[in-house]
Amino acid sequence: MKVIKFGGSSLASAEQLTKVLNIVKTDDRRKFVVVSAPGKRHGKDTKVTDALIAYYEAYTSGKDVHENQEWIIARYQSICDELGIPGVVMASISEDIHSLATLPITDNQFLYDTFLAAGENNNAKLIAEYFSENGIKARYVHPKEAGIIVTPEPGNARLLPSSYKKIETLTHYDETLVIPGFFGITEDNQICTFSRGGSDITGSIIAAGVHAELYENFTDVDGIFSAHPGIISNPSSITELTYKEMRELAYAGFSVLHDEALLPAYRANIPLVIKNTNNPDHPGTRIIANRTTAGSPVVGIAGDGNFTSLNISKYLMNREVGFGRKVLQILEDFNIRFEHMPTGIDDMSIIIRNRYLTEETEQHITQKATDVLHPDTLHFEKDLSIIMIVGEDMNEHIGVTARAANALAAAGINIEMLSQGSSEVSVMFIVKTNQETAAIKALYAEFF
Repeated sequence: MKVIKFGGSSLASAEQLTKVLNIVKTDDRRKFVVVSAPGKRHGKDTKVTDALIAYYEAYTSGKDVHENQEWIIARYQSICDELGIPGVVMASISEDIHSLATLPITDNQFLYDTFLAAGENNNAKLIAEYFSENGIKARYVHPKEAGIIVTPEPGNARLLPSSYKKIETLTHYDETLVIPGFFGITEDNQICTFSRGGSDITGSIIAAGVHAELYENFTDVDGIFSAHPGIISNPSSITELTYKEMRELAYAGFSVLHDEALLPAYRANIPLVIKNTNNPDHPGTRIIANRTTAGSPVVGIAGDGNFTSLNISKYLMNREVGFGRKVLQILEDFNIRFEHMPTGIDDMSIIIRNRYLTEETEQHITQKATDVLHPDTLHFEKDLSIIMIVGEDMNEHIGVTARAANALAAAGINIEMLSQGSSEVSVMFIVKTNQETAAIKALYAEFF
């Protein structure tokens, strides 16, 4: 059996759904279909998820929501009309969209998640009906019925390990199951979403739960490239990646696959392939536990901006027992997670994503850190980007980091910080954001 997931661009219109139908029909092993909400039909279009966010904001601020409701319903209706899907499914979708505006607002921490999940949930209903009308014996399965029981963490749900026993029972169904991605159900029966883009996570969870032979993730590109095609013209395509390599690349800006989606499939040792809905015959990029062919020292280069560094200096810091723990405790007190922590004997830098910081939070951290740590200097450095060169075979080649550093120096790019983990899967360079694009181009020219 195979699990197949389709992203929003693959489900944006009747034309795209026709391609999806043909893809599922070509392989009767594709028994589990995980779907996103309809994406953009063209550059100026609105994703259904974004429309649901606007609907939520109007509802919670007491504004009239009629226009929001009608736009979302009309979006599904247009797909049904073009595909000739019977009106019974639209009645269910319309009722569901309208019912969102009857939910309690106060003391309802799951309200936002419930609004957002409606995009995937209603699309799954529509697609199951479309399949059934066109020769595929299909069944819509709500995440509760599928057994996707999650922690009560709005916007950041995690699957409860006990869920896998229930998910495994999905193999007993005779039909092709259409399952909405992006959300699960808490033990208290509340809708709770994974982080944004979490339909990839649902697909991976289902693949692990049913012990699939393959998890196919269909999107709008021919697999994964060695660098962002918006920066590098015609970059090399990657035919095979390891899970560790993909994790590093996804973390550092490769948005083709949600980085959290790798874990369930990785633990269950299930191969994953990234394929193109618009070019399904292309082999795509296969992601596996262990490489079957020898790789280059660097298989991919990724960059991501919007980072800030908290820089702390204190003479004889290395002799002070518990100094690092105190720093991390301060961040924990403000519910802030860190990404990286390059250190020296008297210096420490904590790399944090900008979205976790506000001007007020920075002031509070500075004050508390000053009171607790008594540093010589402490300041925030903004406008930083992370550049990763990634490759599991890097440890078998001497001088990879030197080549990268020389390439950056030749391009006039200053390395603010450098870090390499013990696994030697990647080397991370931190540069100023205004040099991110130039850094990626210089490294690509060096290694490709």
